[in-house]
Amino acid sequence: MSANAFLVAQALGVTLGGRAVLTDVSLSLSSRHLVALVGPNGAGKTTLLRALAGLQPSHGTVHVGGEALSSLPLHERARRFAYLPQGHVVHWPLPARDIVALGRIPHGATDPTRLTVADAEAVHRAMQAAEVVEFSERRVTELSGGERSRVALARVLAVEAPVMLADEPTASLDPRYQIDVMANLRNAADRGMLVILVTHDLGLAARFADIVLVLSEGRLVAVGPPTDALSEKVMAEVFRISAYRAEHRREAVIVPWSGI
Repeated sequence: MSANAFLVAQALGVTLGGRAVLTDVSLSLSSRHLVALVGPNGAGKTTLLRALAGLQPSHGTVHVGGEALSSLPLHERARRFAYLPQGHVVHWPLPARDIVALGRIPHGATDPTRLTVADAEAVHRAMQAAEVVEFSERRVTELSGGERSRVALARVLAVEAPVMLADEPTASLDPRYQIDVMANLRNAADRGMLVILVTHDLGLAARFADIVLVLSEGRLVAVGPPTDALSEKVMAEVFRISAYRAEHRREAVIVPWSGI
């Protein structure tokens, strides 16, 4: 276990309907890292993400910032973890700024139109980071899918939590917006957050992540830098594929190529 780890899980497990969905998952992750959680469909990725934040009942232990997650009241957990679920669909025709302001609820904000100076500054910082300031007054339901995804990301950034959990934040986005979202997550990690994201895009994981966690049938089977965790052996045994490997502008390139 790393001495400077911020998030530590030991022997984490989840059982649903009598079936083990996660089994004996232990990990130790530090701030200022972007961590990609990958694996086949049904591997338990979303379940692990939710268990780390205490959103999914589990056995084993989780410590965040040196404190046991089980000892933290709900409002304190909400300040430690910012969670971006799959889809992040918004149905309310509210201005984008008000949607982002919802990220300040864990800090006591109750009305997005009446923020304290500190909350308003946090919202503005988040919108700047996600590059959505220009949408402040526009109804979020009038934005494109890519624009809405960036507003959703800004809402999570506005929490200013030390840990961000993002479940498939690039799903259904065109390549330009996928790269924009990943770059924003990379910047959040560089600014000091621990960012953990679920993704099926192994190419994006290889390019942007510091650490890759590979889940298979509820077990953590590989942990490490992308080129190590996504080795030929792991790609063959876990994903049943071979991959094209290269380097471009000093960044790893891994492209799934064919089934085996």
